[in-house]
Amino acid sequence: MTLTNEVIHKQKGYRLHIVKTEKYKTNTIVWKMKAPLSEDSVTLRGLLPHVLQSSSNAYPTTTKLRSYLDELYGAHFFVDVGKKGEQHVMSFSIELANEKFLKDQTPLLEKAIAFLKEILLQPLLEDGAFHKETVQKEKENQLQRIESIYDDKMRYANSRITEEMFKGEAFSMQPYGIKGKVDAITPRDLFDYYEKAINEDDLDLYIVGDVEESEVIELTNRYIQLPERTGNTRPKGDVASRSNVKEVIDRQPISQGKLNMGYRTFIQFGDQDYYALQVFNGIFGGFSHSKLFANVREKASLAYYAASRLESHKGVMMVMSGIDFPNYNQAVTIINEQLEAMRQGDFSEEDIRQTKAVIINQLLETIDTSRGLVEVLYHNVVSGVDIELTTWIEKIDGTTKDEIVQAAKKVQLDTIYFLTEQEGA
Repeated sequence: MTLTNEVIHKQKGYRLHIVKTEKYKTNTIVWKMKAPLSEDSVTLRGLLPHVLQSSSNAYPTTTKLRSYLDELYGAHFFVDVGKKGEQHVMSFSIELANEKFLKDQTPLLEKAIAFLKEILLQPLLEDGAFHKETVQKEKENQLQRIESIYDDKMRYANSRITEEMFKGEAFSMQPYGIKGKVDAITPRDLFDYYEKAINEDDLDLYIVGDVEESEVIELTNRYIQLPERTGNTRPKGDVASRSNVKEVIDRQPISQGKLNMGYRTFIQFGDQDYYALQVFNGIFGGFSHSKLFANVREKASLAYYAASRLESHKGVMMVMSGIDFPNYNQAVTIINEQLEAMRQGDFSEEDIRQTKAVIINQLLETIDTSRGLVEVLYHNVVSGVDIELTTWIEKIDGTTKDEIVQAAKKVQLDTIYFLTEQEGA
């Protein structure tokens, strides 16, 4: 049994992924542009999709662009930037009604693909560069996105531990860009980088919904043709290992401490023991029945929240917790004890069964939305491996206790970050 029915075609300059399904009420188009994270380009890439989203040659104002989307029976168009391991990904998404259910049979899919071409390949220009006012407006919005991390202390703590743990590595950078580099970007700088990205990025186009494969191939080939490229994925490097745990303490006028602990797992998506790592993380701190929740939050009453999550394409696990300031040492000790318990196999078959069920249910819930399905499928592109969702579920279900213990034994504490109150407060 297959859960996705993904068919991949090589088009001119990009991969076309078609998922024909009647599961969703709408059709979804997602265009992804991937390149290695780089200090030279991270801020430009954090800005570029928002400038392209604002206007185009045919729709020179945001109002006109949005009015056209309304004409497409209220189609939704949005952009995003993120990172997968050390890859920087720009996403452009369109959700539209299935034309089969329209009375007038408007060719919505064709219009949406033509609209995507307009956004990507016909940007609004001024004197051979991006439109100055649009760039300035989006630079201001970009600064707000970057600064909003500081205001959300959970996100800020995660950002800071990432900076400290991966200092000197591309992964240390936030996908939105570097605050001090925004002001210097000119419309010409951004347009020059846009041309580079269009010609060199790894490109993937996903079309999901009740569509005909032959029609999708014909439409995409008609509207979107780009230069061929060799691929720019950064190869997996050796994972750094630290001989001593790094400890970083920041102080701010806050009311609750943020304790984050970063671990190297030495396991990435596509590795044989990745499935065991997922189950390990679920028992350790991924869910409400996990050891961190039960022992750090509930039993010891040391934390307002305590959880762990994986960065599957970097080989990293992050523990995040909110604690009272005096509880720092005790919380670190108890979190360390939970990892040691996992290494010793101190968990039950019921813990394993429950965790497997939750992981599998989460996967199935994720693909209940078309955009969630695209994100699951895109793991294969980023990792360079091809794992069917059914295989993923079977591997999770077949994971043994010994495999979970072996995965736990690979996990190494790298960095402890504590955001605490100001001295003398």
